[in-house]
Formats: sequence, C-alpha cells, structure tokens
Amino acid sequence: MLKGKAHKFGDSISTDHIIPGRYAPLRSNLPELAKHVLEDADVNFVKKVKAGDFVVGGNNFGLGSSREHAPLVIKMAGVSAILAKSVARIFYRNAINLGLPVLICDTDKISDGDELEVDLTAGTVKDITNGNKLTFGKMPEVMLKILNEGGIINYVKKHGDIVV
Repeated sequence: MLKGKAHKFGDSISTDHIIPGRYAPLRSNLPELAKHVLEDADVNFVKKVKAGDFVVGGNNFGLGSSREHAPLVIKMAGVSAILAKSVARIFYRNAINLGLPVLICDTDKISDGDELEVDLTAGTVKDITNGNKLTFGKMPEVMLKILNEGGIINYVKKHGDIVV
C-alpha cells in the first residue's frame, strides 16, 4: 500500500517541465538535477514534496523527448507513483523500467493536497481527504515484479531474465 499527498498538475506536462533543458549539464549529477524536478510546472514542488507523495497529472503526462532522467528524478524526489488520465508511452515505459509506478485513472476528483492510498495489486486509489475511490487497470504481474524490485535492472540482476 502506498500512502502520501497528491501534488496536482494539469494536462501536457512534458519532459521539459519535468527536467528543464537549462539543467541538461546536470544529467551526470542526478541528485543535483532532482533538486529542479518539475520546477517549470511548480517552482515550489521540490520544497513541498515528501517521501511517498504522488504526482497527479491530467492528459498526456510525460510527452516530449525520451528522457530517461525525467521519471528517475521524480522518483529521486520521493514520489511513490504518478497518477494521470493518459501518459506518453515512452515516459510510461521508462518509469516502469526505473521502478516508478504510473497509474492511468480519472484524476479529476483528486485535488492538490489530498491524502491518497494506492493499492497496486488491487488497482485502487482511495482519496482519504474526500472519500472517493478510483480504479486503474490491473498491472500485469511482470510489471508488479519489476516495480517490487525497484526497476528492470534490479529485477534482471536478481532473476537473470524476465519471465512472463
């Protein structure tokens, strides 16, 4: 069970919003790059986010270039999962490969600051603040295994291969 606070963003949060291009020189210093995550969407995000919190987006979250660093620095900031109405496919795959769950669900009823509980196995989101319950498509078992190991590299190191 994942528990934390929602940090709500709108539609079309791109990889440029997540890691602004002006910080490209920091790609080899990920802890420093993580200090700037989502600052073009919310300048105070890094100051507000706590370990276990959630990024909640609208449509087309993660669009743009195939920056593997984008989901990685979100995870490094302490975010336990991303919830969005829709997500760019390459961002989704990068996030799962890095051990960051991305959950596709209707985020309209979640407000900034709401306390959430997410059950990855059951495919449910409970909004503790307003009592709403949301569902997202059940994740395939192999994805849950990858997430439980912290990403695909850790999974392969431990198990040697992906068994579907």
